[in-house]
Amino acid sequence: MALFQSSTRTIPVAPKVPRHIAVIMDGNGRWAKQRFLPRVAGHQRGVESLREVVKSCLGMGVEFLTVFAFSSENWRRPADEVSFLMQLFIMMLQREVSKLHEKNVRVKIIGDRSRFDAQLNRHILEAEQLTANNSGLTFTIAVNYGGRWDIMQAAQAMWQAHPEQMGNFSEADLEPYLSMNYAPEPDLFIRTGGEQRISNFLLWQLAYTELYFTDTLWPAFDSAALDAAIQSYQKRERRFGRTSDQLVGEQ
Repeated sequence: MALFQSSTRTIPVAPKVPRHIAVIMDGNGRWAKQRFLPRVAGHQRGVESLREVVKSCLGMGVEFLTVFAFSSENWRRPADEVSFLMQLFIMMLQREVSKLHEKNVRVKIIGDRSRFDAQLNRHILEAEQLTANNSGLTFTIAVNYGGRWDIMQAAQAMWQAHPEQMGNFSEADLEPYLSMNYAPEPDLFIRTGGEQRISNFLLWQLAYTELYFTDTLWPAFDSAALDAAIQSYQKRERRFGRTSDQLVGEQ
């Protein structure tokens, strides 16, 4: 598994099939509301969409899939919805991780775990330990995660580890302490639900990622919708600061 690769210091290979896909799974509540169902029904249906996307990524040879399940700002939602989401996360870990393990998927959880109860933290640890040696798709779930939190915790860890370098740190010094130091930067970012923003997700890592926004609500997002996103990505010219003429000269 490759470590973090910086698109601001090197020119990454731009694979036809994205090596790393990052997703904000938006629209669960609206999907439910359109069907006169409680918001939690949308979250439940969203798990099925996630299962299908994981399966599609495995079939296409995607190496990394990272999804935003719960942001550090989502604690502002109604308490009963937050409680349901935490329970749904536990249920997913209980039911899905063994199946993912059988498919050689490595499960990683990123985010601030300090607000989780002991039960949830235990399930997270068990999921990561069970799948740690798997060599297939690395499936990362961001829970109580924020991009600014990630950068700050990385900076603090870097300062504590190397106080003698104070005032002389570089990007390369910080990157090993980021939550996703085990993965290359995403090639493709997908946000469902019609909103066009990255909402504090992977702020450092998305510097040169191709962004794709769709009106499709997450519970309706399926393998065909994923294919459409990848087809859009394949039409992009990934220059990483260079000109189009330079790209032609490399062909």
